[in-house]
Amino acid sequence: MQIIGNFFGAIMLLCYNIVHNYGLAIIVFTLLTKIILLPVSVMVQKNSIKMVRMYPEINRIKAKYFGNKDMISEEEYQLYKRENYHPMLDLIPVILQLIILMGVVDGIRRLNIPDKSFLGLDLGVIPIHAGGISILIPVIAALSAWLMCFTQNKSNVLQSEQSKLNKMTTLLISVGLSLYLGFFVEAGIGCYWIAGNLLSIAVMYLLNFCINPKKYIDYAALEESRKELSQLSQYAAGSNGPKDKELTALEKRDCRRFQKYENKQLVFYSEKNGFYKYFRNVIELILKKTDIVVHYITSDPHDEVFQIQNDSFQVYYISENKLIVTMLKMDADMVVMTMPDLQKYHIKRSMVRSDIEYVYMDHGMNSLNMMLRKHALDAFDTVFASNDLVYQEIRGQEAVYGLKEKTILKYGYGLIDRMISEYESQEPRENDPKIILIAPSWQEHNIMESCIDEILQNLLGHGYHIILRPHPQYVRHFEEKLKAMESRYSEYPDFTLQTDFSSNDTVFNADILMTDWSGIAYEYSFTTLKPTLFINTPMKVMNPDYQEIDVEPFDIIIRDRIGISVEPDHLDDLGDIVSRLLYEETYSKDSMRELRDQYLYNVSGSGQVGADYIIRRLIEYSKKGA
Repeated sequence: MQIIGNFFGAIMLLCYNIVHNYGLAIIVFTLLTKIILLPVSVMVQKNSIKMVRMYPEINRIKAKYFGNKDMISEEEYQLYKRENYHPMLDLIPVILQLIILMGVVDGIRRLNIPDKSFLGLDLGVIPIHAGGISILIPVIAALSAWLMCFTQNKSNVLQSEQSKLNKMTTLLISVGLSLYLGFFVEAGIGCYWIAGNLLSIAVMYLLNFCINPKKYIDYAALEESRKELSQLSQYAAGSNGPKDKELTALEKRDCRRFQKYENKQLVFYSEKNGFYKYFRNVIELILKKTDIVVHYITSDPHDEVFQIQNDSFQVYYISENKLIVTMLKMDADMVVMTMPDLQKYHIKRSMVRSDIEYVYMDHGMNSLNMMLRKHALDAFDTVFASNDLVYQEIRGQEAVYGLKEKTILKYGYGLIDRMISEYESQEPRENDPKIILIAPSWQEHNIMESCIDEILQNLLGHGYHIILRPHPQYVRHFEEKLKAMESRYSEYPDFTLQTDFSSNDTVFNADILMTDWSGIAYEYSFTTLKPTLFINTPMKVMNPDYQEIDVEPFDIIIRDRIGISVEPDHLDDLGDIVSRLLYEETYSKDSMRELRDQYLYNVSGSGQVGADYIIRRLIEYSKKGA
């Protein structure tokens, strides 16, 4: 710091020799530092614009994975990586200014100038000791800091988007620091501080003029995404806020109850309400055929499973925070879950028992290699596979990455089994006109975000009834957009916008399903034996290295087996494609049934297979323990 101080002192002495006024020399020196740092300021301006430009997508990530901090962090990291954004760049000017400030303090202290007066003030005194008019220096420094923060909060591309709390915190720290330093250092340093704050304002407006954020940032989209996230936060606060004490008490009671229950054999974990449907067939058969007590942990206090009345079915509410400890202290023979990434993030294997069998049961038929993160299933002992491609993927991962061989149960998909049973119990129905159900996914660039209007314009008025059933998350976040769409197509009697998801009737009764990459395609086609029309929007891939495993993913291969894929720039062909799907023998019920039997294990019998495996394994554990 002495070297830096000597360097800055020499520069200030040079400035003094040019202008022959101590105060002016400090101002000129401050101006020189701003000019030297201008390239850094330009870099930070561009980086800040890049950050704010990403805010709408960041807000949508937070809304999509609301409450799941690990998923939010992972998605944000991938976004930063994709956009080549560096969060630490914004700290560079702060670090440099601190270094310069410390150098200036040391340089001014060493500077030997006989006349340090400026505008009637002695800049060589320390205001706290000198008193009098010198006290104006720290006061003006504090005012300049306030003005700088005020203008930055209004006009700085990044600071203006911060929360009110962050803005107020920054303002209080800047003003307080300026006031404090102004009293306890030489008044010349206070003069430097004042000049630096005022010149920072000028640099900010210069950068905004030369690199105008409005040219790069969609502020309308930003405001919309902010409102969506705010509404979701308010909804969450409104539904849980007043009951916080009650929920805390419930959680404490359930945690104690779960820990005190000795000799637990079987535990299921559900992230939220609605996941019971993936376990239901297996659990119901276990309860029916045995006296095994099923312990069911849910992180949703409003989960419908609390309504199930059965002494052998014990339900516990344990939030994700408490779940971390609960899982570490897990004492059971088997744990079944649909949550991947065991041992990678907050959910770990038990530290109490090393012989627990962890079973992964997917909530879909998707490729586990492509649609889960890399190594998402490494820590599981057993996987319930829905189809042979998934089986091959897991064995391929074990071979390529040198993993221990897992138990793979050729299981199937319980949800489709229940849907088939429900569908076959209904009376056959012939639609006139034919019904096309559009059911998009919730991933980025889905049908609703990319081409819904083009699709509707090519289908409406051509003898079909079109039902648009957006994803529940889209309905939650884009209510105003849906209202506008409903108004826009109100003149078409053959168009229905459906936002009620309480029944499967719409899915069952449709003659053709249209989607992008949603798993509803497999559920629909394998249940009703009717075809799906796929729009090839950009595919979401959770594992970018999925091709390291030489198995074509189910999600890709099935598209042209159960239907036809269409590129977004070929939507003019939709009418002809719909006719083919409706009337060609390739997509008859017999053909679809053959595909279902080929690509889905144990159709209508997965629950029996899953229950028998779990029962057998638990019997083996009990014999081992005895």
